[in-house]
Amino acid sequence: MSETVTPPVTKLRPKTERPKLHKVILVNDDFTPREFVTAVLKAEFRITGDQAYQIMITAHRKGVCVVAVFTKDVAETKATRATDAGKRAGYPLLFTTEPEE
Repeated sequence: MSETVTPPVTKLRPKTERPKLHKVILVNDDFTPREFVTAVLKAEFRITGDQAYQIMITAHRKGVCVVAVFTKDVAETKATRATDAGKRAGYPLLFTTEPEE
């Protein structure tokens, strides 16, 4: 009687790529009050008052400032919600997103 030997089965694992990250960017304007910007930053991005102030002042001085980095969907949602908060209050507050290099 001959035994048949079955070769071991090798399982291929698909390579899972990390999702591409996107930066949320605060764009400075000359109309939105600083206090309002820091309040939106604290509420939407769950950061401290000091962190919010630093981000706001950096955007004020340089024109833009990266607020945080998230997956694309989260970044776009947070940027939209923060921008909408400004619109509801009548301010031209603007947050954008862009892919991280």
